[in-house]
Amino acid sequence: MSKSAKGFRKLIWSSLVSSMAAVTIVSGAFAASPTQSTDAVPTGSSSLLPWMDTSLAPEARSELLLDAMTLDQKIQQLAGARSAIPELPQCGTSGRHIPGIPELEIPTFRITNGPVGLGGGDCSPQDKATALPVALGLAASFDPSLAYDFGNLMGGEARTLGLHELEAPGMNLARLGENGRNFEYMGEDPYLAGTLASKEIQGIQDNDIIAMSKHYVLNDQEQNRMGVNVNIDENVLHELYLLPFEMSVKDGNVGSIMCSYNRVGGTYACENEYLLNTVLRDQWGFKGYVQSDFGATHSTAPALNAGLDLEMQSNKFFNNESIKAALDNNSLTMETIDQALDRRYVQMFKFGIFDRPIVQGTIDAETNGSKAREIAEQTAVLLKNKDSLLPLDASVDSIALIGQATYADAAAAGGGGSSRVSPLYTVSPLQGLQNTLTKLGSDATITQVTVAKDNSNLDEAVATAKAADVVILMAGVVTSEGRDRPSLSLPDNQDAIISAIAAANKKTALVLKDGDPILMPWVNDVPAILEAWNPGQEDGNVVANLLFGLANPSGKLPVTYPVAKADTPTSTPDRYPGVNQGVLDSAGKEIPQVYYSEGLEMGYRWYDAKGIKPLFAFGHGLSYTNFEISKLVVTPKTTDGTKPIKVSFFVKNDGDVAGAEVPQVYLGLPENANQPPKRLVGFEKVWLKPGEKKHVTITIDPSASNHPLSIWDADADAWKTLDGTYKVKVGNSSDNATLTDSITVRTPAGHKK
Repeated sequence: MSKSAKGFRKLIWSSLVSSMAAVTIVSGAFAASPTQSTDAVPTGSSSLLPWMDTSLAPEARSELLLDAMTLDQKIQQLAGARSAIPELPQCGTSGRHIPGIPELEIPTFRITNGPVGLGGGDCSPQDKATALPVALGLAASFDPSLAYDFGNLMGGEARTLGLHELEAPGMNLARLGENGRNFEYMGEDPYLAGTLASKEIQGIQDNDIIAMSKHYVLNDQEQNRMGVNVNIDENVLHELYLLPFEMSVKDGNVGSIMCSYNRVGGTYACENEYLLNTVLRDQWGFKGYVQSDFGATHSTAPALNAGLDLEMQSNKFFNNESIKAALDNNSLTMETIDQALDRRYVQMFKFGIFDRPIVQGTIDAETNGSKAREIAEQTAVLLKNKDSLLPLDASVDSIALIGQATYADAAAAGGGGSSRVSPLYTVSPLQGLQNTLTKLGSDATITQVTVAKDNSNLDEAVATAKAADVVILMAGVVTSEGRDRPSLSLPDNQDAIISAIAAANKKTALVLKDGDPILMPWVNDVPAILEAWNPGQEDGNVVANLLFGLANPSGKLPVTYPVAKADTPTSTPDRYPGVNQGVLDSAGKEIPQVYYSEGLEMGYRWYDAKGIKPLFAFGHGLSYTNFEISKLVVTPKTTDGTKPIKVSFFVKNDGDVAGAEVPQVYLGLPENANQPPKRLVGFEKVWLKPGEKKHVTITIDPSASNHPLSIWDADADAWKTLDGTYKVKVGNSSDNATLTDSITVRTPAGHKK
């Protein structure tokens, strides 16, 4: 580690062709193979431009290209710009690309946002795409194979639309329930987030689209995000907030990283040498490139020297004048410029971006919409189902559909901000119910009442509820980048709606559409609660299929739902939104300070450590059938801390319908580790027919990228495994891990550190 990085480490713990006409290609979720002749380089180009020789390794091609470039050309390639796209004149002026250099056959490098479908992209708003369920819903699936499908669909659509980089997945942790971007992320547990993100990355990059892990790191709140300074202990940083990113590098082999807006230990994340060089490259071995979030670059030489490779989008600092000035005063070298470009060009060559023309095709809306529906049906979490109200009986005569317009009239196709997808189509709740009832041969009538935001027609909704056999009540939250929720409560008087409707009809099924945990003061009055998240463009079909049993809910909560705000680890101002302590920036503006003083006690770890009972625990989720997990066997009982540990048990479907259970393996570390009671170290989604029983083995590998047995030693700058007793706990939620066993880690004499 460099001396400056060491110094920062101490400080932190204290306070990215020629012009050609666009053609149309019809494509589904999976893009055409990059080896097809349509992607080939024109004959003879490699003799004139040797870096276009596809027989060479990406590293060799990049070196040849850099050797041929002038300084002005190199500088132009260091930042995005708002301009027309010569290859796609129909897009007009766009700002999410790096203009190409035709004489060198460097294509326009085109970028699109994620991570819940193709969001704000390089041809917005013309481009439409499949609106998938929110990422928090994907996390609720607890299903790595589904995460691959999720990424594969997005990557295929990006390839179809002639894009090169997809800014996904997002993996900031849900430390704060009010965070406006929780819907873009994968919950509160780093192992769950890292596992699913790595598979999503593989799905994206199998389409020769560069995936991007974001936002690196600690961009866990939107309030004051442009400059808040995060104060955090080093072990907490590594064991929780860096861990999903480490897994995305080591397991996902992600091609790029996006650095975030906030400061960490007093230094902006996009010019933070400890994070960008020491951790990301030296410790993890990351070989890709780092791109700034849009407007997150604050300097020229300091940012480039610290490991930032690409400025998006302003070209404010990585421009001709600033770069040449830095070269002139020796604060920047040509080696650093070449290194920044080389990191991106190697990835571009690796993913065939130089070797295929930029063309726009047509997404197969029907195929991909069907896939989006299948994904969304596996993300919903059945929170409560008193007296088995769900699934609803299709033989009912009358159904009342009630809720505010945002949730009951239109498809909840995701949150707001740069990740917002312009969907190819949407299915409304009413249309979805009609579709499902038709499939079931039901003659039930549906009466819909859309409640005004001021509840002025609530009496009409109550009367309709009283007259119906069953009520389907829809409520929720739509959040957005750039702002946090004012509280954990439902907005726009929805609590009053739920209480009134539940009182009017005891057969009320509440469908929640959101991307965060919420408070539920009416929870005891509502018999059935289905957390559908914001399920995307297929909303209506997804929810109706779940409510009437054409799909069986199989999701598990990736976040803890508290009883009250005071129960959460971020209920004090110093932890959120931060406090002012007279620390000023170079312009004399005060820098808000936020303290992660809850340490490792975040999410379910907090509730475990404090003995606080949550409303619904992390990992909780019911089904229309019943499961039994039994006969836990853990081997070996004694280990040196390096060999894999096998955790075996049986899972049985005791009910009458097919479904899926997610057994979860938690590990409690020895007392001298000073850790919360347990951490998630394994899970598997198990699909079972009625009466079926399966033997399941989950392996805990001490050498895995999530360091399941280890803690971070700040003095040694390394992970270490302690000797002692480790408790193994297995169950179907963090508060129902009732099968227990233990192992002993004993380091052989002569191997102790």
